[in-house]
Amino acid sequence: QVQLVESGGGLVQPGGSLRLSCAASGSIFSIYDMGWYRQAPGKQRELVAVISSGGSTTYADSVKGRFTISRGNAKNTVYLQMNSLKPEDTAGYYCNAHIRPYGLGIRDYWGQGTQVTVSS
Repeated sequence: QVQLVESGGGLVQPGGSLRLSCAASGSIFSIYDMGWYRQAPGKQRELVAVISSGGSTTYADSVKGRFTISRGNAKNTVYLQMNSLKPEDTAGYYCNAHIRPYGLGIRDYWGQGTQVTVSS
């Protein structure tokens, strides 16, 4: 019933920008933290950025100053503005959220992922 759907990935040149979006939908009572993770081939999945429902943010050191995470006004969406992209940013990007569905406890949800490729 609850799902997260990402969009906005694509191919960009080094130094370029992309904006990723993620929308949560379904029988949702409340959404808490939302964030972005990424996983490159042969590498471990890593946290990119996370934002609380109150707007507090945390970033991986590798993206500080380049990426900005934000929440939509309705709090069921999260965005990742990625600037000054580098080849090492190439990865599948996954939306993550802590959600309490109606009638159920809080659990972790993941989107299907969107590919970001930074290459000349």
